[in-house]
Amino acid sequence: MIKRILVVGGANGIGLSIATELAKNDSVEKVYIVDKVSLMEEFNSTKFEAFQFDLTNDDYSFFDRFVDINAMMITAGFGKLALFKDITEQHIIDSFNVNTIPVLRLIKRFYPKLEAKDDFYCGVMDSIAGWLSSPFFAVYGATKAALKIFIESVNVELLKTGTTNRILNVSPGTIKGTGFYAGKTNLVELQELTSDILTHLENKDDLFIPKYDEIFNEVLQRYHDDFRKEGVRSFDYKMNRRK
Repeated sequence: MIKRILVVGGANGIGLSIATELAKNDSVEKVYIVDKVSLMEEFNSTKFEAFQFDLTNDDYSFFDRFVDINAMMITAGFGKLALFKDITEQHIIDSFNVNTIPVLRLIKRFYPKLEAKDDFYCGVMDSIAGWLSSPFFAVYGATKAALKIFIESVNVELLKTGTTNRILNVSPGTIKGTGFYAGKTNLVELQELTSDILTHLENKDDLFIPKYDEIFNEVLQRYHDDFRKEGVRSFDYKMNRRK
């Protein structure tokens, strides 16, 4: 049962939606929100305690204050739909410094809780882009592919320690209602997905691909059968959407 959770990237988007839904639960005592941007007052809750922190910071001792948590959800991240030739070197560095490295650092920091016998609920917002070639998302996909392998590998290590705790990999496609494409957070649109994510988190599942049966089972099978052909299909699909 989740009682005190740290939501990293919780000031907007799916992170804010997760924090908001948890705050409605009577068993949840505290929701710590950490984000680079401040939490807007219109989204505040009496159970929230919000902090501002830049995940590219070298010093992560900031997170030492969250000793009382029994859950952590990492949702921070960004992407840019562009051909690799049009991406700057700084964008490559920033992408890994926000999407990938902080996840490894945070899980390392709270690893004693993960490998303990006591329940610890941990989840990471990954992306289906980390499972297959994604033209126009080459850098973003690379940051997410690294997370996929990391999570799978660490979950085996956790299994071998005898703990029941796992890291949940949430790998959606496009999510409506987030600010990923410079839009505004819409909690109503995000509610159904958020509910599903929390169910998987509390069950200590290790993987959740939203719309797997409806969409991604077939997509991943096509990728497995011929990753080159599926990559070309993905490229053409994105080009047509941009027109």
